[in-house]
Amino acid sequence: MAAGTGEKYAFLVGGTHSGCGKTTIALGLLAALKARGLGVQPFKVGPDFIDPGLHTVVAGRQSRNLDGWMLGRQYSTELFLRFLEASEVGLLEGVMGIYDGYDGRTESGSSAEMAKWLGIPAVLVVDARSMARSAAALIYGFVRFDPALDFAGVIFNQVGGEAHLRYLKEAVASACPEIAVLGGIPKEDRVVMPERHLGLVTADEMRLDAGWQKRLAELLEKHVDIDLLLEKTAVSPQPASPLLSARGDSASAQPVCGDTPPPLIAIARDAAFCFYYPDNLELLEKAGARLHFFSPVSGEALPEECSGVYLGGGYPELFAGAISGNADFIQSLRERAGQGMPIYAECGGLMTLGRFIETIEGEKIQMAGILPFGTRMLPRRKALGYTEVVLRRQCLLGSPGMVIRGHEFHYSEIVEPEPHSDTGPASSPLEFAYELRRRKHEAARPEGYQSGSVLASYIHLHWGSAPEAAEQFVRHCALWTLTAIRN
Repeated sequence: MAAGTGEKYAFLVGGTHSGCGKTTIALGLLAALKARGLGVQPFKVGPDFIDPGLHTVVAGRQSRNLDGWMLGRQYSTELFLRFLEASEVGLLEGVMGIYDGYDGRTESGSSAEMAKWLGIPAVLVVDARSMARSAAALIYGFVRFDPALDFAGVIFNQVGGEAHLRYLKEAVASACPEIAVLGGIPKEDRVVMPERHLGLVTADEMRLDAGWQKRLAELLEKHVDIDLLLEKTAVSPQPASPLLSARGDSASAQPVCGDTPPPLIAIARDAAFCFYYPDNLELLEKAGARLHFFSPVSGEALPEECSGVYLGGGYPELFAGAISGNADFIQSLRERAGQGMPIYAECGGLMTLGRFIETIEGEKIQMAGILPFGTRMLPRRKALGYTEVVLRRQCLLGSPGMVIRGHEFHYSEIVEPEPHSDTGPASSPLEFAYELRRRKHEAARPEGYQSGSVLASYIHLHWGSAPEAAEQFVRHCALWTLTAIRN
């Protein structure tokens, strides 16, 4: 099937578990469909940043996160419809196992929940290493666990050869005759994807060049019946309505800055600062901000005319030397914090605002010193999971009682806190702006480190869960601009 037919296709690539190969297969399908001339819009179920970055490089279109728990049904559905409207194929990569989500009792936040909300079928990826007929038992359980979930078929990964694939097909035909075996991918060292402590290596570093993408597309074309996949995943989506108008994120939303000049927000974006939800950036623009992207790793500093800073997460620990050595960046951060300019930081951004980053080897690399503590890298993961933020006090994102959802994922911890920082905002005490609510059996705890005009946290917030957070940040930046003009 080629481009230009007017047909629409959409499906979820879900796995039996993390590590079964669904990311590689999703990327391969993106590459193969794109090579056929089809416009493919990628999506990622869940809060992940790395997979969407890989999708974006291969598809040539910005991948978007859909999340049942963080964003809810309306937001996720309308975002999906909005982007599918401008493409021919919608491909969702699932999160963890296809039924895994927020807790063990419900489907909240799971890939299965999202597929059912969107009315699209799932393709189940099964790692067939060291399995033969038992693979059919596995598939039988997944298919019957939730009869409301429609399966377009199964793709086997790590197949040992043609004989192994025939055996697998026979087993599926005898146990689940209604399930199509769409293909079987052999082990292919030339397309193996490297990993590290936060997951796969980011797209910025992997260099998914044209040759790699071509090999991956050819691998999927050879071993997956893509025509059959498209036949089973044709959809007739409803036209997209104005995106989330009920939640303040419509295309006609009015800027919040009023008569003040549109504030310029400096956003660090490079290999060290690469974890941003596209929705967050769009919401800033819809609220009236102008965005300026810069690279601290490459030696760039804050632009003179900026009225706010957004430091996202990523891997500052891997580039700590370059960040610390960028004296102009460090000094400009300190000066703007001292002048009361709004600075918002998440995870890696928080680490950068601290006094130092201590590596696994024990080396302490000096950072901005705006926050009165350091951070230390750990050999094991410190935190992982969804979390809900309740604002305890007025801050850059809103007023007390406001609720924003996000997630926490880091291998570092705060160490050596001091009462205040000599290099940070003058005489500004450190306060907790957030209360974190996690699972029911976990007690709420304070977070969100606020010092003067600086707000930093380990939590990656998705402002789609509360678009007014972006509006509040832009408003603070606009007010600072106005103050600077008057002075």
